Amino acid sequence: MTQTANTIAAKEKPTGKPWWHYGLAWLVFGGPAAVVVACMVTIYLAVNGQDPVLDHDYYQKGININSELEAKEAAKLKALSIAEKNALEPAGLARNHAATGVNQK
Repeated sequence: MTQTANTIAAKEKPTGKPWWHYGLAWLVFGGPAAVVVACMVTIYLAVNGQDPVLDHDYYQKGININSELEAKEAAKLKALSIAEKNALEPAGLARNHAATGVNQK
């Protein structure tokens, strides 16, 4: 009888479910899989989104740009009339000259 029970047990298939039916398996394999995907995305972004190399003379170029902008602003202010210049003055100066008349700068 033991022989027939052993042969019957050997022929039967296991009754367990496949691994993908268990949530714990997804937790164990899903974490590292997500890290691998995130690593590949990071590598792609690092390779395709490289920062441009700075010019060795970037500081002097910035100073030149600022001086050009200041020159343009000075030319604009020079072309304004006295009333327009007074309108651009800070509130304290404009308030002081309200009673005395136009500032002749």
